[in-house]
Amino acid sequence: MTEITGKAAVVTGGGSGIGMGLAKELARQGAAVAVADILPANAEKVAAEIVAAGGKAVALACDVCERDSIAAMKTQANAALGPIQLVFANAGATSFTPLAEMSDDEVEWIVDVNLMGVMRTTRAFLPDLIAAGEGHICATASMAGLLPGWIPEHVPYSAAKAGIIGMMMNLALELKSYNIRTTSYCPGGVASKMKANNGTYRPARFGGPEAAAEVKFTGNSTTHSALAFYHPEAIAPMVLEAVRNNRPFVFDHADQRKFFRETYSQVVEACYDDIERWEREHGLPEANPHGAALLTD
Repeated sequence: MTEITGKAAVVTGGGSGIGMGLAKELARQGAAVAVADILPANAEKVAAEIVAAGGKAVALACDVCERDSIAAMKTQANAALGPIQLVFANAGATSFTPLAEMSDDEVEWIVDVNLMGVMRTTRAFLPDLIAAGEGHICATASMAGLLPGWIPEHVPYSAAKAGIIGMMMNLALELKSYNIRTTSYCPGGVASKMKANNGTYRPARFGGPEAAAEVKFTGNSTTHSALAFYHPEAIAPMVLEAVRNNRPFVFDHADQRKFFRETYSQVVEACYDDIERWEREHGLPEANPHGAALLTD
C-alpha cells in the first residue's frame, strides 16, 4: 500500500478543479502539499485554505510546458516540504474544436501541456523517488484517453490523454523494483472549470492567452448528453483510495463500464476475431528467423 499520512505531495494544476480537490484531500488525510499552478493567485488561495483548515501547504508557480519552471518549482517544494513522495501530475487543458479548424499553436499546446507536461513533471521528481526507494506517481488522464472513440472533436486531447495512460503503464514496469507505483486517473465527468478557463493561461510560445470558445458537445448518448458532473472534492477521496491501494487506474463513474465494452472492449475483441479467422483460413505468416532484425541481401 501507499501511505499518504505524513508524506509530502506535489499537485500540478492544483489551483483549481481536480487539482484543487486533490490538494485539499491530500492535506485532510495528513500529507503536506505543494500546490503548483500556472496562475500563482489560484495556488495561493488553495494553499491558504489548506493552512486555515489546519493542514500544511505551500503555493508555487509552475508552467508545465517549461522545464525550467518545473525545476524551480521542485527546488522550492523540496525546500519547503523536504523530499516529495507523492507526485500528482494533473495540470491540463482541453479543446473541443475539430482538428481541421485548429491552428498549429492550438494543437501543439494541447499535446504539450497534457502529455509532455506530465512527462516533464514525472522526470523531474523521478530521480528522488528512485533514490528513496518508494513513492507514487498519479497522472490525470481522461476517459477520453481510455476510450478515444467516446467523445467527438477531441483529437489532440484524446491523443495526449491516451499517451498518459501508456506512459504510466509502461513506467510501472520500469519502477516496480524500486517500490514506486503509478496510477492513471481517468475522469469521466468532473466540474473542473477547465473548459471555461481554457486558453486564458495559454503560454506565449503557443500563441498566448485567448478567450475560450464556446464548448458544444455533439455525438450520441455515449458522450455528455446525460453525464453527471461531480464536484472535485467528491472525486478526490476516490483517487486517493486507488493510490493507497496501488491501483493502476481509477475511475469516478461506475456506470461508464458499458461505454468501455461498447466502444472499446467489444471493438478490440472483434478485431482479434478477425485475425484468428485469417490465421485459420490462411495460416500463420512465416516468422523472420532473425527476430526483430530485418536482414536483406
